[in-house]
Amino acid sequence: MIDLLAAAAGSVAKATGAAKDAASDVASDVASSAPSPAELDEAGVRAADGLKEAVGEKSRTIGDIIQSLDSISIDLGKFHLSLWDAIVVMMVIVGVYMLAWFSSRGARAMLRRMTRLDLTQRLLAEKLVSIAVWGIAFLLGIDILGIDLTALAVFSGAFGLAIGFGLQKTFGNLIAGIILLMDRSIKPGDVIVIADAAGNSTSGQIRKIGIRAVSLVTRDQKEYLIPNENLMVNQVENWSYSSKNVRIQVPVGVSYNCDIALAEKLMLEAAKSVPRVLKTPPPVVWLDAYGDSSVNFIVHCWISDPEEGVGNIRSQVLKNLWNLLADNEIEIPFPQRDLNLRDNEQFQQLVAAIAQRVKE
Repeated sequence: MIDLLAAAAGSVAKATGAAKDAASDVASDVASSAPSPAELDEAGVRAADGLKEAVGEKSRTIGDIIQSLDSISIDLGKFHLSLWDAIVVMMVIVGVYMLAWFSSRGARAMLRRMTRLDLTQRLLAEKLVSIAVWGIAFLLGIDILGIDLTALAVFSGAFGLAIGFGLQKTFGNLIAGIILLMDRSIKPGDVIVIADAAGNSTSGQIRKIGIRAVSLVTRDQKEYLIPNENLMVNQVENWSYSSKNVRIQVPVGVSYNCDIALAEKLMLEAAKSVPRVLKTPPPVVWLDAYGDSSVNFIVHCWISDPEEGVGNIRSQVLKNLWNLLADNEIEIPFPQRDLNLRDNEQFQQLVAAIAQRVKE
C-alpha cells in the first residue's frame, strides 16, 4: 500500500512539473511573438525609412538632404517624429487622395457609358463604387505608411464610440440616400412637395441626391438641401412617382344672369387653347357651388410637365377666359352690398347737421 501511494505521489509530481514546463514554454512564445514598443515605433515610420534608404542609394546629395531633414525631430516619450516623416506622410496622403479621386471619376465615367442602367441605378452604382474606392484608398494609405493598427488597440474602442455618436446622423443620411435610390421612390427629376416641422409646404424638382442631403430646386430657383432622413420619415407628395400627369384646378365664378352652358363652353375653350394642357385626358368643367355673388365653377385640366410650373398654367387659362367672357358679354361678378338705414330721431338730426354743414 505504501509503495502504491509513493508511486502515485511520484506520478503527480511528474505531471505537475510537466505542466509548469508547458506553461513556461507558452509564456515565452507569447512574449517572443508580442511586438515591443521599439518594433511598433519602427513599423510606424517604415515608409519614411524605406524611401530614405532607396533615395540615398541612388543619390548621395539627396540622401544627405533627407538625412538632415530626418535629424530635425520631436521626441515625446517613445514617440519619435521627424520632419522627413511628416513630409512622407503628407506625400502619401496627397498621392492616395489623388489616386482615389481619379479612380472614382473614372468609375463614374464608365458607369455613365453603360446604357442598360437607368438614372437611379447609375446613381446607386456610383455611390457604392465611390464608397468602395475611398475605403480601399484608406487601407492602402495605412499599408504604405506601415502603420501597425495593433498599436492603436487601446484607443480603438473609445475612438469608435466617439465616431459612432458624432457621425450618427451622417451615416443615417448616407444609408437613407442609398435606400431611396434602391426603392426608386424618389429620384432626380421628380417633382415633390414636402412639409417642414412648422407645416409649411415646399414644392420643387429634385436636382441631386447626395451623400447627406437631397437638392430641391423651386420655381423661384431657390435650392433647398433636405437631409435624406427627412424624406424617409416624413410624408412626401411625389407628383411624378408612377406618372408625371398632374391635374390642375382653376376656380371661376360667373354671374347668375349668364348662360351657364355658354360659360362652360368658353371655359373649356380657354383651357384647350393653352399649349401645355393635354388633349387626353381632356379638360372638364364642374359646377362647384352657388356662391353669394356668383355661380362657382372649377376647370380641371391636365399637364405632363409639372417641373415647368403649375401656377403659370392657371394664369394662362384665366387670361384666355377673361377675353372670351368679355367678347360674349358674360359678367364676372364681384361682391356687392346694399345698406338699409332706419329712420329715427337721431338719424334725422344727423341728416340735418350734415345739410347745415353743406350749406355753410
